[in-house]
Amino acid sequence: MSLHPPSSPLPLASDGYPAAGGVARRPADAAESVRANRRWWDAAAPAYLAEHGSDLGDADFLWCPEGLREADAHLLGEVAGRRVLEIGCGSAPCSRWLRSAGADAVALDLSAGMLVRAAELNRSTGIAVPLLQADAGALPLADDSVDVACSAFGGLPFVADVEGALREVARVLRPGGRFVASVNHPMRWPFPDSPDPDDLRIVSSYFDRTPYVETDDSGRTVYVEHHRTIGDWVRAVVGAGLVLEDLLEPEWTPGRTENWGQWSPERGALVPGTLILRTSRPSGPHRDQVPSP
Repeated sequence: MSLHPPSSPLPLASDGYPAAGGVARRPADAAESVRANRRWWDAAAPAYLAEHGSDLGDADFLWCPEGLREADAHLLGEVAGRRVLEIGCGSAPCSRWLRSAGADAVALDLSAGMLVRAAELNRSTGIAVPLLQADAGALPLADDSVDVACSAFGGLPFVADVEGALREVARVLRPGGRFVASVNHPMRWPFPDSPDPDDLRIVSSYFDRTPYVETDDSGRTVYVEHHRTIGDWVRAVVGAGLVLEDLLEPEWTPGRTENWGQWSPERGALVPGTLILRTSRPSGPHRDQVPSP
Protein backbone atom coordinates (compact mmCIF):
# COMPACT_ATOMS: atom_id res chain seq x y z
CA MET A 1 0.00 0.00 0.00
CA SER A 2 1.34 3.42 -0.96
CA LEU A 3 -0.54 6.37 0.53
CA HIS A 4 -0.52 10.05 -0.21
CA PRO A 5 0.38 11.88 3.00
CA PRO A 6 -2.67 12.54 5.19
CA SER A 7 -4.22 15.89 4.39
CA SER A 8 -3.71 18.82 6.73
CA PRO A 9 -5.77 18.33 9.89
CA LEU A 10 -9.14 19.98 10.30
CA PRO A 11 -10.38 21.51 13.57
CA LEU A 12 -12.51 18.97 15.41
CA ALA A 13 -15.78 19.49 17.27
CA SER A 14 -16.41 18.03 20.73
CA ASP A 15 -17.69 14.78 19.19
CA GLY A 16 -14.38 14.23 17.39
CA TYR A 17 -15.73 14.96 13.91
CA PRO A 18 -14.55 17.95 11.82
CA ALA A 19 -16.18 21.15 12.99
CA ALA A 20 -18.43 22.81 10.43
CA GLY A 21 -18.09 26.59 10.46
CA GLY A 22 -20.85 26.93 7.88
CA VAL A 23 -23.35 24.93 5.86
CA ALA A 24 -24.58 25.78 2.38
CA ARG A 25 -26.41 24.35 -0.62
CA ARG A 26 -24.39 25.28 -3.70
CA PRO A 27 -22.67 23.69 -6.71
CA ALA A 28 -19.47 21.72 -6.06
CA ASP A 29 -17.49 20.17 -8.90
CA ALA A 30 -15.48 16.94 -8.98
CA ALA A 31 -12.17 18.46 -7.89
CA GLU A 32 -13.70 20.34 -4.96
CA SER A 33 -15.65 17.27 -3.87
CA VAL A 34 -12.59 15.01 -3.93
CA ARG A 35 -10.38 17.50 -2.13
CA ALA A 36 -12.92 18.26 0.59
CA ASN A 37 -14.03 14.72 1.25
CA ARG A 38 -10.50 13.36 1.41
CA ARG A 39 -9.67 15.94 4.11
CA TRP A 40 -12.93 15.30 5.98
CA TRP A 41 -12.56 11.50 6.08
CA ASP A 42 -8.87 11.74 7.00
CA ALA A 43 -9.85 13.84 10.01
CA ALA A 44 -13.08 11.98 10.84
CA ALA A 45 -11.70 8.43 10.64
CA PRO A 46 -10.89 8.00 14.38
CA ALA A 47 -14.27 9.33 15.56
CA TYR A 48 -16.23 7.46 12.89
CA LEU A 49 -14.58 4.13 13.66
CA ALA A 50 -14.88 4.67 17.41
CA GLU A 51 -18.61 5.25 16.95
CA HIS A 52 -19.38 2.59 14.33
CA GLY A 53 -16.43 0.19 14.32
CA SER A 54 -18.06 -2.38 16.60
CA ASP A 55 -21.13 -2.51 14.35
CA LEU A 56 -19.06 -2.72 11.17
CA GLY A 57 -16.80 -5.39 12.63
CA ASP A 58 -13.23 -6.19 11.63
CA ALA A 59 -14.15 -8.79 9.00
CA ASP A 60 -17.87 -8.48 8.28
CA PHE A 61 -19.96 -7.21 5.37
CA LEU A 62 -22.69 -4.81 6.50
CA TRP A 63 -24.57 -3.29 3.58
CA CYS A 64 -26.46 -0.62 5.48
CA PRO A 65 -27.59 0.74 8.86
CA GLU A 66 -30.76 -1.38 8.58
CA GLY A 67 -28.53 -4.37 9.39
CA LEU A 68 -28.53 -6.26 6.08
CA ARG A 69 -25.39 -8.39 5.79
CA GLU A 70 -23.95 -10.06 2.73
CA ALA A 71 -23.76 -13.37 4.59
CA ASP A 72 -27.57 -13.36 4.59
CA ALA A 73 -28.37 -11.40 1.42
CA HIS A 74 -25.93 -12.99 -1.09
CA LEU A 75 -26.26 -9.95 -3.37
CA LEU A 76 -22.81 -10.51 -4.86
CA GLY A 77 -23.39 -14.15 -5.71
CA GLU A 78 -20.57 -16.67 -5.37
CA VAL A 79 -17.33 -14.83 -4.57
CA ALA A 80 -14.92 -17.68 -3.88
CA GLY A 81 -12.12 -17.67 -6.44
CA ARG A 82 -13.24 -14.35 -7.94
CA ARG A 83 -11.44 -11.02 -7.99
CA VAL A 84 -13.56 -8.49 -6.11
CA LEU A 85 -13.02 -4.73 -5.90
CA GLU A 86 -14.50 -2.81 -2.98
CA ILE A 87 -14.93 0.91 -3.67
CA GLY A 88 -14.97 3.23 -0.66
CA CYS A 89 -13.78 0.52 1.73
CA GLY A 90 -13.15 2.65 4.83
CA SER A 91 -11.32 0.37 7.28
CA ALA A 92 -12.05 -2.54 4.87
CA PRO A 93 -14.14 -4.95 7.00
CA CYS A 94 -16.15 -5.94 3.91
CA SER A 95 -13.02 -6.82 1.94
CA ARG A 96 -11.65 -8.89 4.83
CA TRP A 97 -14.98 -10.76 4.98
CA LEU A 98 -14.76 -11.34 1.22
CA ARG A 99 -11.20 -12.59 1.62
CA SER A 100 -12.36 -14.99 4.32
CA ALA A 101 -15.07 -16.22 1.93
CA GLY A 102 -12.42 -17.14 -0.62
CA ALA A 103 -12.43 -14.03 -2.81
CA ASP A 104 -9.35 -12.30 -4.20
CA ALA A 105 -10.45 -8.99 -2.71
CA VAL A 106 -8.92 -5.55 -3.27
CA ALA A 107 -10.00 -2.57 -1.13
CA LEU A 108 -9.96 1.03 -2.38
CA ASP A 109 -10.62 4.30 -0.57
CA LEU A 110 -9.91 8.01 -1.01
CA SER A 111 -8.87 8.57 2.61
CA ALA A 112 -5.40 7.86 3.95
CA GLY A 113 -6.81 8.08 7.47
CA MET A 114 -9.21 5.23 6.76
CA LEU A 115 -6.60 3.12 4.97
CA VAL A 116 -4.12 3.47 7.83
CA ARG A 117 -6.74 1.89 10.09
CA ALA A 118 -7.45 -0.73 7.42
CA ALA A 119 -3.76 -1.67 7.38
CA GLU A 120 -3.78 -1.97 11.18
CA LEU A 121 -6.79 -4.29 11.05
CA ASN A 122 -5.16 -6.35 8.30
CA ARG A 123 -2.30 -7.01 10.71
CA SER A 124 -4.42 -7.62 13.82
CA THR A 125 -6.85 -9.99 12.07
CA GLY A 126 -4.23 -11.75 9.97
CA ILE A 127 -6.41 -11.18 6.88
CA ALA A 128 -4.20 -9.40 4.37
CA VAL A 129 -6.24 -7.38 1.88
CA PRO A 130 -4.41 -5.24 -0.71
CA LEU A 131 -5.25 -1.56 -0.19
CA LEU A 132 -5.42 1.15 -2.85
CA GLN A 133 -5.82 4.90 -2.35
CA ALA A 134 -7.78 6.45 -5.20
CA ASP A 135 -10.87 8.41 -6.17
CA ALA A 136 -13.93 6.38 -7.18
CA GLY A 137 -14.02 8.41 -10.41
CA ALA A 138 -10.53 7.27 -11.50
CA LEU A 139 -10.02 3.60 -10.65
CA PRO A 140 -6.34 2.56 -10.97
CA LEU A 141 -7.15 -0.85 -12.45
CA ALA A 142 -6.96 -2.27 -15.94
CA ASP A 143 -9.95 -2.82 -18.20
CA ASP A 144 -11.80 -6.10 -17.66
CA SER A 145 -9.76 -6.89 -14.54
CA VAL A 146 -12.35 -7.72 -11.84
CA ASP A 147 -15.20 -10.20 -11.65
CA VAL A 148 -17.26 -8.37 -9.04
CA ALA A 149 -17.30 -4.82 -7.65
CA CYS A 150 -19.12 -3.55 -4.58
CA SER A 151 -19.59 -0.41 -2.53
CA ALA A 152 -21.32 -0.31 0.85
CA PHE A 153 -22.04 3.41 1.35
CA GLY A 154 -18.59 4.06 -0.07
CA GLY A 155 -17.68 6.77 -2.54
CA LEU A 156 -20.78 7.19 -4.68
CA PRO A 157 -22.73 9.66 -2.48
CA PHE A 158 -19.67 11.93 -2.50
CA VAL A 159 -18.78 12.06 -6.22
CA ALA A 160 -19.94 14.92 -8.41
CA ASP A 161 -20.06 12.85 -11.60
CA VAL A 162 -21.74 9.61 -10.60
CA GLU A 163 -22.26 8.41 -14.18
CA GLY A 164 -18.54 8.88 -14.77
CA ALA A 165 -17.77 6.82 -11.66
CA LEU A 166 -20.13 4.10 -12.84
CA ARG A 167 -18.46 4.13 -16.26
CA GLU A 168 -15.20 3.44 -14.45
CA VAL A 169 -16.83 0.48 -12.70
CA ALA A 170 -18.13 -0.82 -16.04
CA ARG A 171 -14.65 -0.43 -17.54
CA VAL A 172 -12.87 -2.54 -14.91
CA LEU A 173 -15.58 -5.23 -14.74
CA ARG A 174 -15.20 -8.29 -16.91
CA PRO A 175 -18.12 -9.06 -19.25
CA GLY A 176 -20.93 -10.51 -17.15
CA GLY A 177 -19.44 -9.08 -13.95
CA ARG A 178 -21.66 -7.74 -11.19
CA PHE A 179 -21.62 -4.41 -9.33
CA VAL A 180 -23.71 -3.85 -6.21
CA ALA A 181 -23.78 -0.57 -4.27
CA SER A 182 -25.70 0.73 -1.27
CA VAL A 183 -26.30 4.48 -1.02
CA ASN A 184 -28.38 6.91 1.00
CA HIS A 185 -31.98 6.43 -0.04
CA PRO A 186 -33.01 9.53 -2.01
CA MET A 187 -36.04 9.93 0.27
CA ARG A 188 -33.68 10.87 3.13
CA TRP A 189 -32.81 14.14 1.41
CA PRO A 190 -36.01 16.14 2.10
CA PHE A 191 -36.12 15.24 5.83
CA PRO A 192 -34.08 16.51 8.80
CA ASP A 193 -30.99 14.45 9.68
CA SER A 194 -32.58 13.05 12.82
CA PRO A 195 -33.50 9.51 13.96
CA ASP A 196 -36.68 10.77 15.64
CA PRO A 197 -39.84 9.81 13.70
CA ASP A 198 -41.45 13.04 14.96
CA ASP A 199 -38.98 14.84 12.67
CA LEU A 200 -40.42 13.25 9.53
CA ARG A 201 -41.39 16.55 7.99
CA ILE A 202 -40.37 17.96 4.62
CA VAL A 203 -37.73 20.68 4.99
CA SER A 204 -36.33 20.72 1.44
CA SER A 205 -37.27 19.58 -2.04
CA TYR A 206 -36.65 15.99 -3.10
CA PHE A 207 -35.95 17.40 -6.57
CA ASP A 208 -33.27 19.87 -5.45
CA ARG A 209 -29.97 18.29 -6.53
CA THR A 210 -27.85 21.17 -5.21
CA PRO A 211 -24.99 19.61 -3.20
CA TYR A 212 -24.79 19.86 0.57
CA VAL A 213 -21.55 21.65 1.47
CA GLU A 214 -19.84 22.24 4.82
CA THR A 215 -17.09 24.83 5.26
CA ASP A 216 -14.62 25.61 8.02
CA ASP A 217 -14.27 28.98 9.77
CA SER A 218 -12.06 30.20 6.92
CA GLY A 219 -14.66 29.36 4.31
CA ARG A 220 -12.76 26.38 2.89
CA THR A 221 -14.93 23.47 1.75
CA VAL A 222 -14.49 20.50 4.10
CA TYR A 223 -17.36 18.18 3.14
CA VAL A 224 -19.57 17.66 0.09
CA GLU A 225 -22.46 15.25 -0.41
CA HIS A 226 -24.43 14.89 -3.64
CA HIS A 227 -28.11 14.00 -3.93
CA ARG A 228 -29.77 12.04 -6.73
CA THR A 229 -33.36 10.98 -7.15
CA ILE A 230 -34.17 7.33 -7.79
CA GLY A 231 -34.65 8.20 -11.44
CA ASP A 232 -31.21 9.84 -11.51
CA TRP A 233 -29.63 6.65 -10.19
CA VAL A 234 -31.40 4.52 -12.79
CA ARG A 235 -30.32 6.83 -15.62
CA ALA A 236 -26.74 6.92 -14.33
CA VAL A 237 -26.56 3.11 -14.23
CA VAL A 238 -27.99 2.74 -17.73
CA GLY A 239 -25.91 5.64 -19.06
CA ALA A 240 -22.75 3.97 -17.82
CA GLY A 241 -23.53 0.87 -19.88
CA LEU A 242 -24.56 -1.32 -16.95
CA VAL A 243 -27.72 -3.41 -16.67
CA LEU A 244 -29.95 -2.64 -13.69
CA GLU A 245 -31.00 -6.01 -12.26
CA ASP A 246 -32.73 -4.88 -9.09
CA LEU A 247 -33.42 -1.96 -6.74
CA LEU A 248 -33.64 -2.96 -3.09
CA GLU A 249 -34.93 -0.92 -0.14
CA PRO A 250 -33.92 -2.94 2.94
CA GLU A 251 -36.35 -3.05 5.83
CA TRP A 252 -35.12 -2.71 9.39
CA THR A 253 -33.73 -5.97 10.77
CA PRO A 254 -36.00 -7.26 13.58
CA GLY A 255 -34.36 -6.89 16.96
CA ARG A 256 -31.68 -4.47 15.77
CA THR A 257 -31.39 -1.49 18.15
CA GLU A 258 -28.43 0.38 16.62
CA ASN A 259 -29.01 4.08 15.85
CA TRP A 260 -26.83 5.43 13.05
CA GLY A 261 -27.24 9.12 12.32
CA GLN A 262 -30.68 9.53 10.79
CA TRP A 263 -31.30 5.77 10.81
CA SER A 264 -33.13 4.28 13.79
CA PRO A 265 -35.49 1.36 14.45
CA GLU A 266 -38.43 3.74 14.93
CA ARG A 267 -37.78 5.66 11.75
CA GLY A 268 -36.79 2.54 9.82
CA ALA A 269 -40.22 1.08 10.46
CA LEU A 270 -41.79 4.00 8.55
CA VAL A 271 -39.55 5.08 5.66
CA PRO A 272 -36.62 3.60 3.71
CA GLY A 273 -33.13 4.81 4.54
CA THR A 274 -31.03 2.84 2.05
CA LEU A 275 -31.18 2.13 -1.68
CA ILE A 276 -29.21 -0.82 -3.06
CA LEU A 277 -28.42 -0.95 -6.77
CA ARG A 278 -27.76 -4.42 -8.14
CA THR A 279 -26.23 -4.14 -11.60
CA SER A 280 -24.09 -6.06 -14.07
CA ARG A 281 -21.99 -5.45 -17.13
CA PRO A 282 -23.45 -7.05 -20.25
CA SER A 283 -21.74 -10.23 -21.39
CA GLY A 284 -20.77 -8.74 -24.75
CA PRO A 285 -18.12 -6.03 -25.39
CA HIS A 286 -18.46 -2.81 -23.42
CA ARG A 287 -20.20 -0.19 -25.52
CA ASP A 288 -17.03 1.96 -25.64
CA GLN A 289 -15.24 -1.01 -27.23
CA VAL A 290 -17.82 -1.66 -29.96
CA PRO A 291 -16.53 -0.43 -33.37
CA SER A 292 -18.55 2.30 -35.03
CA PRO A 293 -20.61 1.13 -38.03
